[in-house]
Amino acid sequence: MIRILFPLLLATAALPAAASTIYKCTDENGAILISNAKVDKNCKPVVSAPDTSVPAPRAKAPAAANPSPAGFPKVAEDTQKARDGDRRRILEQELASEQKSLEAARKDLSDQEAAKASPDRLQPYRDRLGQHERNIQAINRELSNLK
Repeated sequence: MIRILFPLLLATAALPAAASTIYKCTDENGAILISNAKVDKNCKPVVSAPDTSVPAPRAKAPAAANPSPAGFPKVAEDTQKARDGDRRRILEQELASEQKSLEAARKDLSDQEAAKASPDRLQPYRDRLGQHERNIQAINRELSNLK
C-alpha cells in the first residue's frame, strides 16, 4: 500500500499549482487518503502552494503606424494631390498602351494559329500574350490602390 501511496504523494507534490493545499488524511483503520479537501479532523497539510500569480504587465500605448522623424519635411496637400493625379494619369496611359499591345499579341497569335504553326512556334506568342495580361492586372491593382 505504501508503494502505491508514496509515488502518488510525489506526483501530487509535483503539481502544487493544481490545488492550493494537499492533505494527508488517516482514518481510524490506519488507511491513508490524499486529497485536496480536508475530509475530517485527522487531515494534515502535506503541500501548501504559495500564491504565485503575477499581474500581467501593463499594455503599452500603440505606436503610430509609420512615425515620421521630427525634422521630416511635410508636403502641402495640393502638391500631394497633384502628384497623385500625375501618377493616376501615367498609370492610365500605361494601361492603354498595354491593352493595345495585348490586342496586337492576340492578333499575332491568331495569325500563327491560322497558319497552322507547330506548338513550339506558338509558345513565344502565348508567352507574350500572358505577359501583357499580367501587366494589365498589375496596373489595375495599382490603380485600385490609389486614393
